[in-house]
Amino acid sequence: MEKIILYTKEVCSLCEDAEALLEMFQNDYEFEIEKRDIYTNDEWLEKYHLLIPVVEVSGIQLDCEHVDYFTIEKTLDENLTKR
Repeated sequence: MEKIILYTKEVCSLCEDAEALLEMFQNDYEFEIEKRDIYTNDEWLEKYHLLIPVVEVSGIQLDCEHVDYFTIEKTLDENLTKR
């Protein structure tokens, strides 16, 4: 099963919205969500602290500017198999 990585942090309403969107798309696409708290890894913190939430699908990273319904749907549609 494909894995979608969600780079996040605690107390982040945008991150919660991104996770809710991904959970909704699990009805149509087969994937699991791996949440990564950027504060648990210095490399993630340095790379993503101004960009979260970041959603990674098949190596494609969508930062906070691109984490929306239509962009996620298009990215999933291009990279994952529908149920």
